[in-house]
Amino acid sequence: MASTLSPSTGTPSPPEMSERIRNAADISVIVVYFMVVMAVGLWAMLKTNRGTVGGFFLAGRDVAWWPMGASLFASNIGSGHFVGLAGTGAASGIATAAFEWNALFLLLVLGWFFVPIYIKVMTMPEYLRKRFGGKRLQIYLSVLSLFICVALRISLDIFSGAIFIKLALGLDLYLAIFILLAITAIYTITGGLASVIYTDTLQTIVMLIGSFILMGFAFAEVGGYESLQRSRLIPHFRDPITGDIPWPGMIVGMTIVAAWYWCTDQVIVQRCLSGKDMSHVKAACIMCGYLKLLPMFLMVMPGMISRILYTEKVACVVPSECVKHCGTEVGCTNYAYPMLVMELMPDGLRGLMLSVMLASLMSSLTSIFNSASTLFTMDLYTKIRKRASERELLIAGRLFIILLIVISILWVPLVQVSQNGQLFHYMESISSYLGPPIAAVFLLAIFCKRVNEQGAFWGLMTGLVIGLIRMTAEFAYGTGSCLAASDCPKIICGVHYLYFAIILFFVSITVILGISLLTKPIPDVHVNFSKSTWYQGQKTKNRTIRYAFLPFKLAKKVYYEYVQFW
Repeated sequence: MASTLSPSTGTPSPPEMSERIRNAADISVIVVYFMVVMAVGLWAMLKTNRGTVGGFFLAGRDVAWWPMGASLFASNIGSGHFVGLAGTGAASGIATAAFEWNALFLLLVLGWFFVPIYIKVMTMPEYLRKRFGGKRLQIYLSVLSLFICVALRISLDIFSGAIFIKLALGLDLYLAIFILLAITAIYTITGGLASVIYTDTLQTIVMLIGSFILMGFAFAEVGGYESLQRSRLIPHFRDPITGDIPWPGMIVGMTIVAAWYWCTDQVIVQRCLSGKDMSHVKAACIMCGYLKLLPMFLMVMPGMISRILYTEKVACVVPSECVKHCGTEVGCTNYAYPMLVMELMPDGLRGLMLSVMLASLMSSLTSIFNSASTLFTMDLYTKIRKRASERELLIAGRLFIILLIVISILWVPLVQVSQNGQLFHYMESISSYLGPPIAAVFLLAIFCKRVNEQGAFWGLMTGLVIGLIRMTAEFAYGTGSCLAASDCPKIICGVHYLYFAIILFFVSITVILGISLLTKPIPDVHVNFSKSTWYQGQKTKNRTIRYAFLPFKLAKKVYYEYVQFW
């Protein structure tokens, strides 16, 4: 299998496709899409109070459950999902869907256990400061989160979006990225979280309509689900030792990484903090859980179909053949979804699908920009300017978004010459190296009152060092390919990244508990911060509990109906 961490040798031109978006119907659809997005962003900007910190960063805590749930989904489903998840589906088969269905349980944990405790804060680093005391945890988590935003999320979204744009329009990479970032920045900077959430709702509708249409065309072309089933692609359960997605790691390691993302990440939690009350928050989490059932059908299976229809191109292994088909030596699976769009969709619908890709890219970027500016303003800038007024904080947040956009554009050359393999595996592997220590700290902070600041800090530092050693080694040596093994020492890179996440998680927990037990407990005022909000959250009236486990029932039914024969 082609690896995501093996560097390419250059930046060749994009492959030639049979069709490009040049006709009036496609261009008209794209223009209408941009006009509607800007109109919705302007409406949301005028609808809400953006003159206060709470109004700009948390939409005045007055968002209903349905736009909140749509925004949770849209913030998660970026262009990296359409390109990366479909590409990994083409390479690895149906098991890739486990990355998405794993979120069903974690979304309920977020709504029922974590948000009632977070409800009194604005950022996740702020919670650590109030829970443990001191400032170094807050500053460390803020800096690390901003690094992850730039190095992982923004770069992946930009790169995966650029793949489709180059194939569809043939535009210069930097021109396309500049236009997208400029439009995205306008309503993010001017409208705040409210504009982001309501435009995310529109983007979700566009994404679902377009991807359902493409799924229909793809299944019709391949001959229906029965033909896909007869193809006998890789089974859904992998070998626990040699499999590309080993099933024990998929169950345990993936859950740890998902707990970090869904329950402690600023981009996700910030949407929940904007809700009217806990009932709306829980309903939004349930809604997002329903929507997370769909990527298997809308992205993974179309990726598998693309491999069946265009085997020589999508499933190429020989580097020279891959360069011929998609311009990169390490594999062409990332072109699985764009290839379906360009080959199967008629005029007008190709423009709709480009709008879908733009919607996924812009919704993800707006969420990242808004959350990153919140982290910078509330956790870092307030340490520099302790007496800053609300107006100054709002200006600082908006200016930081501009700075983040500039950094993102400067990061593009690094993305161009690096990870051209399976983007989704790359995203999950990097998350496995950086996320488990954070998940360990937050879980123990909420459920173990004996954990103190020293234990939490040194647990994070230990986990960071171990994770960076693995990540740096893989960047330096690469992870190999189907034809050549990696030169990375086995003691560092010999463990699958999902197993590595399990090891890193329990090492972090051991260090946190060990140091906490060997040092003095923290004052009760910090422990009681979590305790009081926890009990307050438990007393919230809950009208949505009977719907909470329906996504699991649906997932179980879908599994037995469609997956058991694989």
